[in-house]
Amino acid sequence: MTFAFDPASLSLPKQHFIGGEYVSGEDAMELTSPSTGKLLGAIPCADAALVDRAVQSARNALETSGWAGMQPRARLRALHAWADLIEKEAETLAKLEAICSSRPYAAALVGDVMVTAEQIRFFAEFADKEAGTLVPTSDSHFGFISDHPYGVIGAITPWNFPISMAAWKLGPALSAGNAVVLKPSEMTPYTTLYLAELSVKAGIPAGLVNVVLGDGPTTGNAITGHPGIDKVSFTGSTRAGAAIMENIARCGIKPMTLELGGKSPMVVFADADLDVAADALTTGIIPNAGQFCVAGSRMIVEASVADELAAKLAERFAKITPSATHSAEAGFSPIISEKQLQRIDSIVQSAAEQGAELICGGGRFDHEGAFYRPTLIGGVDETSPAVREEIFGPVATFQTFETEEQAMKLASHPTYGLAAGLFTRDLSRALRLTRDLEAGTVWVNRYGRTRDHILPTGGWKASGLGKDLGREAYLANRRTKSVLIDL
Repeated sequence: MTFAFDPASLSLPKQHFIGGEYVSGEDAMELTSPSTGKLLGAIPCADAALVDRAVQSARNALETSGWAGMQPRARLRALHAWADLIEKEAETLAKLEAICSSRPYAAALVGDVMVTAEQIRFFAEFADKEAGTLVPTSDSHFGFISDHPYGVIGAITPWNFPISMAAWKLGPALSAGNAVVLKPSEMTPYTTLYLAELSVKAGIPAGLVNVVLGDGPTTGNAITGHPGIDKVSFTGSTRAGAAIMENIARCGIKPMTLELGGKSPMVVFADADLDVAADALTTGIIPNAGQFCVAGSRMIVEASVADELAAKLAERFAKITPSATHSAEAGFSPIISEKQLQRIDSIVQSAAEQGAELICGGGRFDHEGAFYRPTLIGGVDETSPAVREEIFGPVATFQTFETEEQAMKLASHPTYGLAAGLFTRDLSRALRLTRDLEAGTVWVNRYGRTRDHILPTGGWKASGLGKDLGREAYLANRRTKSVLIDL
């Protein structure tokens, strides 16, 4: 195996970034490489006092820089300059992304980092193009709706796509005239810290982007409960989202955007192109070892083609081989931690003990690091934990149906409604069922996002509130005011 870089050669940022400079703290949390299991180092955990310092830094930066009230095109230019630096520093960012996360270096270099720059540019363009609305009133009145930034956004991002998830939060918030206090996952902090450093080098006023390191119970709660945080934006599990809602309600009322968990169905009808479907179903669960919120973890297939499709999937899954994230080739990703791998395996083994069929996979690879075999589980119903719970790994269930009504019943999940896939050549059926599927995003004869950042993402049911990406994400970082003037 050819390695793209030596992990020991990297200089890793291990401090908070507040007010445009690194701020030290006492090391409290160890980081390990999921590819090797080796210790990378340790980072501090921000307490309430340090979070308060970051919030005050953000507030002061807004006041002294005039960021919210400056000529909108100036914000646009600064954000574009930041995107330019991100592209220029792509190799460094890709290495920092790969060293502690599940993202392969090769994939991060041409994918994640470039997508991050694209997203920053996409949101930058809203700065001088979105405005208030003149509304119809009687001739004796003049009415309009003006919009304004919130102020300080508290953002919390997950470990599965660290750099692009940071862009989801930072891009629209800054373009809309806000400052940000962001907590990355304690398992994957490095690229977010370097992004913040690059923002200052690009000319974004110091203090508008602050990164505090820490865990959820200490640092996350301090952010979401801080009275100086005007809005919260979070991407992560449904359980953590519920805890954030509870903390916000206990500490005061503020708006929030929550992009949460999923248990997304991929429904395949007999008239579908089965090779297209098999490729898409593989794409829906294999990338990043299934560690993404819209993973298609429930395959629901018309009975007459179920055996044929299962065989195609098993063939594709069997070709998967693990690869360290610092390899030069984009290989199959590790599970983020040994603890998470054990959780995945316990759900798979529990399903097998309850009578489920392991069509393929069902165990870890004989390989250094936390690598789990792509797994397909048949013979399950809605009572199985493999169907009910978000596994967040390369594991999918395989169920069959006879009628369209049965398919939709199986596709409906009692908890989640984040995404869904539909495979059919029948256009009428496709249009009808995209309406009926209970999900915030539906893909037809494909599965997964493109680089069309204009399409918003967000869930129904317990999969979230509000939207990331798209025009909706920019507007979610502005609040409106109605004005009526007597003439």
